[in-house]
Amino acid sequence: MFGLVLYFLLAASAFAHGVAEGDKGYIQEITGVHVMPFIYLGAKHMMTGYDHLLFLFGVIFFLYKLRHVGLYVSLFAIGHSTTLLLGVFLDIGVSAYLIDAIIGLSVVYKALDNLGAFQRWFGVQPNTKVATLVFGLFHGFGLATKIKEFEVSSDGLLANLIAFNVGVEIGQLLALSAILILMSYWRRTSSFLRHAYTANVAMMSAGFLLIGYQLTGLFVAQ
Repeated sequence: MFGLVLYFLLAASAFAHGVAEGDKGYIQEITGVHVMPFIYLGAKHMMTGYDHLLFLFGVIFFLYKLRHVGLYVSLFAIGHSTTLLLGVFLDIGVSAYLIDAIIGLSVVYKALDNLGAFQRWFGVQPNTKVATLVFGLFHGFGLATKIKEFEVSSDGLLANLIAFNVGVEIGQLLALSAILILMSYWRRTSSFLRHAYTANVAMMSAGFLLIGYQLTGLFVAQ
């Protein structure tokens, strides 16, 4: 089980989520309102958005009650839904490399939070609810930069963006359900407490790799 988690964590920094050429070509050719295709694309985008899922994995790592999971996931959803819609609809220009580097930073932050590093180093515990909402806003800008790569037609843009966002939430729920099932199984084994520290260190390492990869792309692109 731990090996699967470790593989998932390290794969996150290497692949992240991008725009498939087939999807991009299809979106560039259509105009008007297309609800179901955009719902599908939103769900697919989140299911393959390993950086977003990695952050969610960190958020729920030590959450045992469904109401707590629901609260934090809702805060994350509010954050990324807001900036996803505003970022694309208002055409807010943000460097995709910079945003993805911040998303990597959010993964590092959550891993350190899970390890209790802030309490040990600074004697304070950041408000995890506020942090989840704030990083959700940055994750939404990340989604916005990706959907702008689709070069979506302005005809039916708002309806299609809402459909895409609905798809993102569906994909998030599906991915989260799978993660929770695996986590529930893992938590019932003796290896969970033995490897919780290592899993979060691996998650932090993946976040640093993602930061380095994106910053390198930012400097090369300039």
